[in-house]
Amino acid sequence: MPSAVDTPRGAAELAESLLPPLGNRWLHTQAVAARAREAADAVLEGERDLLVAAAWLHDIGYAPELRQTGFHPLDGARYLAQQGAPDRLVRLVAHHSGATYEAEQRGLSDELAVYEREDSPLLDALIYADMTTGPAGQSFDFDRRIDEILDRYEAGSEVHTAISKARPYLGGAVERTRARLGA
Repeated sequence: MPSAVDTPRGAAELAESLLPPLGNRWLHTQAVAARAREAADAVLEGERDLLVAAAWLHDIGYAPELRQTGFHPLDGARYLAQQGAPDRLVRLVAHHSGATYEAEQRGLSDELAVYEREDSPLLDALIYADMTTGPAGQSFDFDRRIDEILDRYEAGSEVHTAISKARPYLGGAVERTRARLGA
């Protein structure tokens, strides 16, 4: 692991070492990082690199070699913690895009709760970057992104149920970020 995994460059290098074989997931990750750079003005200046780093790393838990629980936010966070990544970065990866809702569906709430969730402009901006980027890197508005996820996962599945429940929370994060950007 690059020693500076909480920097955009170090995070990009780590993501590039794990995600390209996953095709669209890699395209999505690159576009989320780009969207995070565009949204950086929504967070404090000293947090902008951390936002972009978290965007690069938000989906590393999908990498087959990191898979433990099959729940990518938790698997990614555990890997980063094991590698000595800064705690705040680990927590952002663990809680990106309403992970609490899916953890509940999967019976993994206690495991995720090890990583405290922050309510902050930084987490909001990470959610914004992810929830306005399609599965192959397309630029989507929030409602189109949510609808795309709901179409991709069968009704009653863990992801479908979690996203349905998380929609107001996620929409709030997107709207707060847009307001901070003056959009």
